Amino acid sequence: MRVVITRPAGDAHVWVDALQAAGHPALALPLIEVGPTPHPSPVVQAWAQWPVWQAVMFVSAPAVRYFFACQPDAMRADAGQTDSPTWMNGPHCWATGPGTHKALRQAGVPEACIDSPAADATQFDSEALWQRVAAQVQTGRPVLIVRGHDVGADADASRTGTGRDWLAQQLQAVGASAHFVVAYERRAPVWTAQQTRQAIEAAMDGSVWCFSSSQALRHLSQALPAQSWAHTRCIVTHARIAQTAQALGFGEIHTSKPSFTDLLVSLESLA
Repeated sequence: MRVVITRPAGDAHVWVDALQAAGHPALALPLIEVGPTPHPSPVVQAWAQWPVWQAVMFVSAPAVRYFFACQPDAMRADAGQTDSPTWMNGPHCWATGPGTHKALRQAGVPEACIDSPAADATQFDSEALWQRVAAQVQTGRPVLIVRGHDVGADADASRTGTGRDWLAQQLQAVGASAHFVVAYERRAPVWTAQQTRQAIEAAMDGSVWCFSSSQALRHLSQALPAQSWAHTRCIVTHARIAQTAQALGFGEIHTSKPSFTDLLVSLESLA
């Protein structure tokens, strides 16, 4: 049973290697291309205001990586030091899931300065994060939300990024302002002829597709607009992604937590 990994190229090979080590043939067909924002000055300014934020929320691991790529050198030297000025007097970092949490640790954020849903949470998203942090939100202090921009979106989205504003609404409801900064861009990748052939084959040969983003499914629809998915199986990491897969016509849709261990459990249930 072959597994198709659709994560960005920079992340996909890790999952492919791990799946192959676990005995599952795997193929990387990235459906999102990620890169730094061409306008980094707002990110630089956000770092200059670091002590102002009561928390900095990251929507994804790429948000962490590209935001911290602009971290001032003087602050970079404080990596992992809870008692340093950067972290003792600075904001907490919020993560929606284990991948983002791991990226924060790799970026040098001390564990004590990270808030994220519990490892055994039933879901990993803004709603689960809010349950974790709502009690500590301070009225009148701003929260920075670091996210990405979809290339081709409208001008307003290019300034603030795209994605659900549910968390911002919760913050505003309790008297804390939400500010946005775009740290990276997402776009549809350009597949080679070989990748296109592999995708068509994987739609019909019993392969299991894995999706951690609704955007990946939309890019798949754009890449293969005439392809039927009625006999194709997929594993998704959130109910909203499952709705997108259903709309695209996937014949069999399963939901899993976004960890590798949970993915393996889901694959074994399909065997």
